Amino acid sequence: MKMTRIFAAAIAALGFAGTALGAEGEQYPPKEHHWHHDGPFGTYDRQSVQRGYQIYQEVCASCHSMDLMRFRNLAQRGGPFEEEAFPNPNDNPVVMQIAGSYTRVWDQDEVNDDGDPVERAGLPSDAFPAPFANAQMARASNGGAYPPDLSLIVKARSHGENYIYSLLTGYYDEPEDSHLAPGMYYNPYFAGGAIAMAPPLAEGIIEYADGTEASVEQMAEDVTTFLSWAGDPHMETRKQMGVMVLLYLLIFAILVYLAYRQVWANVKH
Repeated sequence: MKMTRIFAAAIAALGFAGTALGAEGEQYPPKEHHWHHDGPFGTYDRQSVQRGYQIYQEVCASCHSMDLMRFRNLAQRGGPFEEEAFPNPNDNPVVMQIAGSYTRVWDQDEVNDDGDPVERAGLPSDAFPAPFANAQMARASNGGAYPPDLSLIVKARSHGENYIYSLLTGYYDEPEDSHLAPGMYYNPYFAGGAIAMAPPLAEGIIEYADGTEASVEQMAEDVTTFLSWAGDPHMETRKQMGVMVLLYLLIFAILVYLAYRQVWANVKH
């Protein structure tokens, strides 16, 4: 019985908020989608990252944690709320407002005179609050499936962004020859075709602050872009450094070649 529980937990951990039980069918390859940050010179689409955070906050955060993210990360270089006027992310007013909107016990070691944990408003240095107090509560609220943490979900999944995008846009009606277990949904981009996560995106569930039409495809692209940034926030800096290194090596090679020509110019053969 113990081994059965361990095996079931392992299967659930491999999925995206779901488990591949009770379904038949071949897994579809991920859709090929163009991403603004692809390629050696690609950069994150700032507006898309910002819209993606809105999707996470209003849709995903009710089930999925982002334990590695802190509020101040939203204002760091390349973040959705980066502002040149506030180089220190802890001083960013948008981030301070977002963090302050959460009032809870952040640290069990912070106690009052009676020894009770102190409840306070969030600070930019605080981590994103988890939707559930523990794994048991998370499973109980999701039909036994454990919603994975999204901090590094793009890096953790084969095909990265394309897989996440395909999964979010890949819900279809159950085929007649399938045998989905109760509480499961058909998604051929998920291994086995059955997933415990209900379709998270639907037309009209979000009203974007910038007025962009919130189609399922647009929302999937935006939240995937945000999750990609969250998993690799220093990508742009790394690419810029790579370009500078290649430029330096090119100039160095030219100088070495010219020096070689100069040294050997008067050598008689």
